[in-house]
Amino acid sequence: MNNDIAEGKWKQVIGKAKTAWGRLTDDELKKAEGRADRLAGLIQERYGKTRDEAELEVRRFFDANRKDLF
Repeated sequence: MNNDIAEGKWKQVIGKAKTAWGRLTDDELKKAEGRADRLAGLIQERYGKTRDEAELEVRRFFDANRKDLF
C-alpha cells in the first residue's frame, strides 16, 4: 500500500483518525506520520485484526478523507 501522507496534512487529519480508531493514542498517531504501513500495523496490534483487514481500513479511511489528505 503506497498511500503515505505528507506530515503537515497528517497533522490536520489526526483528529479524524482518532475518531476512527479511538484505541490509538495521540502519540501513536503522530508517530505513524501518515504512513499507511505504520498506521495499519498499529490498528492490527491494537484491535487484533489481520494485516489485510487493517490495510483495508486504512485504505478506506484515506479514500474517505482524500480531499483533506492529498
